[in-house]
Amino acid sequence: MKQALQLRLGQHLTMTPQLQQAIRLLQLSALDLTQEVQEVIETNPMLEVEEEFAQQATPANGEASDSGVADQAGAHDGNSNDLNNEREIQADAPQATEDLPVDSEWSDVYDSYQPGSGGGDSSDHDYMVQNSSATTLHDHLLWQMNLTPFSLQDIVFATTIIDSINEDGYFTGDLEEVLHSLNDEEATIEDVKAVLHRIQAFDPPGVGAQDPRDCLLIQLRQLPESTPSLPLATRLCKDYFNLLTAQDQNQIMRRMKIDQNELTAVMQLIRTLNPHPGTLIASSEPEYVIPDVFVSKRNGRWVVELNGEVTPKLRVNSGYANLIRRADQSEDNTFLKNHLQEARWFIKSLMSRNETILRVASKIVEYQRGFFEHGEEAMKPLVLRDIAEALDMHESTISRVTTQKYMHTPRGTLEFKYFFSSHVSTSAGGECSSTAIRALIKKLIAAEIPNKPLSDNKIAALLSDQGIEVARRTVAKYRESMGIPPSNERKRLI
Repeated sequence: MKQALQLRLGQHLTMTPQLQQAIRLLQLSALDLTQEVQEVIETNPMLEVEEEFAQQATPANGEASDSGVADQAGAHDGNSNDLNNEREIQADAPQATEDLPVDSEWSDVYDSYQPGSGGGDSSDHDYMVQNSSATTLHDHLLWQMNLTPFSLQDIVFATTIIDSINEDGYFTGDLEEVLHSLNDEEATIEDVKAVLHRIQAFDPPGVGAQDPRDCLLIQLRQLPESTPSLPLATRLCKDYFNLLTAQDQNQIMRRMKIDQNELTAVMQLIRTLNPHPGTLIASSEPEYVIPDVFVSKRNGRWVVELNGEVTPKLRVNSGYANLIRRADQSEDNTFLKNHLQEARWFIKSLMSRNETILRVASKIVEYQRGFFEHGEEAMKPLVLRDIAEALDMHESTISRVTTQKYMHTPRGTLEFKYFFSSHVSTSAGGECSSTAIRALIKKLIAAEIPNKPLSDNKIAALLSDQGIEVARRTVAKYRESMGIPPSNERKRLI
């Protein structure tokens, strides 16, 4: 085998570090981007935030001299008053600390004070809101338990029972296991049941129930005896709960021997109850969505603007940049040069990210103008390829831009992905988006007669009358995606 040298000409794609950084920043959410910017600022001395170093504008010479004279005059006139006020405050204050008893504390004599985080007026600052956290159902029940007179044995039972209550407010444990948790042979299962009944009287009403039937009965027992239809509602939940869940109105009226009006009153009372009482108590801290762009209508035109609070304005620190010497190859100079180049790349990547997000958001608003004007029913079918072709970008870039990015609109804060949906052909030869079809289905179900709900076949027929050809199984799929139960479960008297 003979060795030889050959010369070939070819092309290949190479992702530079700048391009990799731009792609990574493009797919970050607003919260992740804020953390990324903060980390870069801490590690790169060449970067700084403009707001932190912005100098305040100085007034005109004449204004400055006048205000300075006024300040000096006010200072001379007010010196004596300030000194008198200081003497009055010191006279009202306690004696010096050396006169205090040895076993006393500072807080026993002086009022505690916590300085505010800002430099402005802190009179409106609510420290309870700042230091408070979301109260879970478990904490809420333990707080009520501590206010209830329990014996030591009952406290052990109550704590174990509360630990076994899920987020919906139901007791999912076993009473026998609660009994064994005490390791006391004299305790009985009746003692555990007695503690459970006391917990079931806690707030929210219905907590500690072992099943939905028990939950409704607990809430009915806590209502005043003068509540209309209370005996019939209690009897229905206690003896005919399976007929209630099946919405079998004829069997309910026949077995309870009541007429239509009485059944209507009973159902009205039952619908005031909550089958998931635990949801009334917040279980976690609220999470807020930070929008990347704002959409508003001005002078008949829809305007898209970037959220300036998401990305702070960065600049190169001129003080460190001036220290760089062109011909110097020392270690410190090389360090400054590298960080200066990284800072410029990072600022350029941020500008590219903002420009791309603004272009994509503007094109989405242009395509979905009907949605902003009329609502979900006017939503047009849209896919990533449509935006990519309109902006001369790749679909992968559009996918990165629309992931975890949010748009604040007059119709709510929505994710970019919300405006993309598949299409369904219409009888007129046009297209209708799946989002618009979901909105139509929801509108038809909201307007249906309560005791005669629309079936999936009927909804498909009504959509066909409007020129939208969809199958029954498609209607069922869209209905289930919106969390709407089938017609037999939606049937009710009122």
